[in-house]
Amino acid sequence: MIEITADMKAIIEQAILSFVATINEDGTPNLSPKASLMVVNGVLYFADIASPQTIVNLKRNPAVEINVVDIFQRRGYRFKGRALILPPGDDEYLMIANWVRATNGPEYPVDHVVKIETTSIIPLLSPAHVFARPPRSQDEIRNTYYQKYAVKPIGA
Repeated sequence: MIEITADMKAIIEQAILSFVATINEDGTPNLSPKASLMVVNGVLYFADIASPQTIVNLKRNPAVEINVVDIFQRRGYRFKGRALILPPGDDEYLMIANWVRATNGPEYPVDHVVKIETTSIIPLLSPAHVFARPPRSQDEIRNTYYQKYAVKPIGA
């Protein structure tokens, strides 16, 4: 398993929304948005709150890919690996379930918790990083996209 770095964790926390790809029985992709992706002790986890097809797919085939991109920094990561569905009552399950409920409210169901054994991590960079000439700093890129989306950072 490849450990998640501090930068990867920061991107996950800043982006909030990630996308989990699994494989349907007919071989087609299933893409499910997740706001519950988190890193604990260098390991990825997410909660199944309303994604029954994701869990059906992972029970049949544990192959998974998760994409996370911070839209303002225009960078992120692609995590590939194997999913392990944790049983209710497991310490790791309870840790994630308790975090979801503390963050979103006690009414949020946590039907499953999934632990990811990462086998590959690839950085994702938008053309804003790759093709800009002269190269732009991360601050310039971030400020460009704050303006584009008409938002201001908290505290600004």
